[in-house]
Formats: sequence, C-alpha cells, structure tokens
Amino acid sequence: MSLDQAEPAASTAAAPGVPGTHKEGRRGGASTGRRARDRRSGQWWTPWLFLAPALILFLYFKFIPMANALTMSFQDVRPYLGNRWVGTDNYATVLESAGFREAAWHTVVLAAGQTAGSMALGLVLALLMEGQSRRLGFVRSAAFLPVVVPIAVVAELWRIMYHPTGDGMLNSLLGLVGWGPSGFINDPDTSMASIMLTGIWRGAPYDMMIILAGLTSVDRGLYEAAKVDGASRWQRVWHVTVPGLRSVFSILFILAAIRGLRVFTEVFLLTNGGPDGSTEVVMTLIYKLGLEQNRLGVGAAGAVLLFVATLILTVVVQLLRRRESK
Repeated sequence: MSLDQAEPAASTAAAPGVPGTHKEGRRGGASTGRRARDRRSGQWWTPWLFLAPALILFLYFKFIPMANALTMSFQDVRPYLGNRWVGTDNYATVLESAGFREAAWHTVVLAAGQTAGSMALGLVLALLMEGQSRRLGFVRSAAFLPVVVPIAVVAELWRIMYHPTGDGMLNSLLGLVGWGPSGFINDPDTSMASIMLTGIWRGAPYDMMIILAGLTSVDRGLYEAAKVDGASRWQRVWHVTVPGLRSVFSILFILAAIRGLRVFTEVFLLTNGGPDGSTEVVMTLIYKLGLEQNRLGVGAAGAVLLFVATLILTVVVQLLRRRESK
C-alpha cells in the first residue's frame, strides 16, 4: 500500500461516525447508567445508614426534648397530677418579671463583653503567633489549653484566684502595683467584670485558631504593596488584615454571641447569680425556676424565649453578611 492510500485510511479510522471512535463514549454511558441503576436498587441509602446512629442520638437527646420543652411552655407542669394547659400565661409571667428583665440585661452585657474581648484578644494572639516555626506550634498548643480544659475546672481555678483577701493570687499581684484588694466575684460592683474576664480568657484561644486559619487566605501581595506605599504595621493590620478577615469575624461573632447568650456553668459555679443578683443571667434563672422552684412551665417558656433571641440574632447576622457580599 502506498503512502497516499494509507493516509486516507488513517483519516477514515479517526473520523467521527466510525464505530471504533465511540467505544469510550459507550463505556461512559454504560457507567452512568450503571450508577443510576445502583441508586435505584438501594445504594442511595448507604450514607444514611452510617449517619443513622448519630441522627437517632440527636433525635432522642436533642430534638424530642426541645419539642417537649415547647409544649411545656404552654402548660402548668404538675408532676404525677397531669399537666394543665395555660396558653401564654407562662410567657407573660416571664416577660413581666423584673428578675427576668434584669437577667436578660446581664446576659446581653456579658455576651457583648465576652464576644468583643475574646475576638480582640484572639486577633492579637493570632497576629503574634502567625508563622511556620516549630516553636510557634508549641506556643499555639499551650495557648489553646484553656479551650480543652473542662469549664468546671476553669471556674474552680478562677474562683481560687479571685479569693477576696489580700493573700489571694490576683490581689497579691494588685498589691505589687499599690492597688488595694478587690472583692472580685464577691463584690456586686466587680462580679460581672470578673466573670467576663474568665470567659474572655477561655474563649480567646478558640477565636485565635479560627483567625489563624483565616489569615492564610489574606493576599500577601497586599502587605507588600501597603509597605511600599509607606503604611505602618498598624495601618497594614487595619486596612489589609481586618478587611481580609471580615467573613471570619462574622462567623466568630455568631459563635461567640451564642456562647455568651447561653453562658451558665461559669456563672453557676463562680457566683450562682450573686452577690445580690448582680450576675444573674437567663440560664441560671431558668435553672432556678425550673429545678429549684419546680416551675417547669415558666422555666421552659424562658428557655424558648432565649432560643428565639439566639435564632433572631443568627438570622440578622446572616442577612447582613449577604447584603455586604452583594
């Protein structure tokens, strides 16, 4: 066969329409059809089978109790006597209570202070510990320890440090600079700030780790350009780092705000709402109403109101994020 005859033959073999050129296409179609048949034959439920144990636990220990609490909020709960439907009377009792309004205000103040303080301190720690050094890895792990320590242990440690006498740990440090001993959690004027400081100390390392992850997405070229333009280190942080972490700050704000609104353990262990109700928050009030005073319906109504407030806050922040991104 001559070369002139071989070239048309080769072009004919490679031309579209020849059966040999559609083998891979038929294979792809066959695999697609096989996957579709597998889904129809029951393979689609395999992931749900693995998720089933966790979903059952969530259903039994979270969603069913939430539904029961919602029902109880409209009832006068009387154990062994049968519940009595009272409508919105429990909500009226909660909203008209001066103690609840005061506890709600304390909760907002504590949540705002802990959110702002933990985010600010977390940003400072993240900027100080940014890098790839092995020593920095050890320091990050050490700084993250307050997050993994149980909150009951943290509260007990801070309660010891807040000892109101001059021999207390923090009062001894204050004495070195000439300040008198403080009552800390035993003084109505400083008890809220003391609990806030404890929450910031525990929450800042968590925010630090998320901010460190967000710093990797900030364009390093912007730092170089700002440095060439004569921007100082503070100006580079304010005009480059902070705008680059806007989405991270939004997520942290939601998480920290929810954590602050649901604060309970540290308040319960440090002050139990005292002294003189100066640190009473919604969660401790709900605990006292529901379990100590046996007013389960009123306590459930307070819990539902707290859930609604948290939900509204989350939705508002998400809407603001979407509006800024457009």
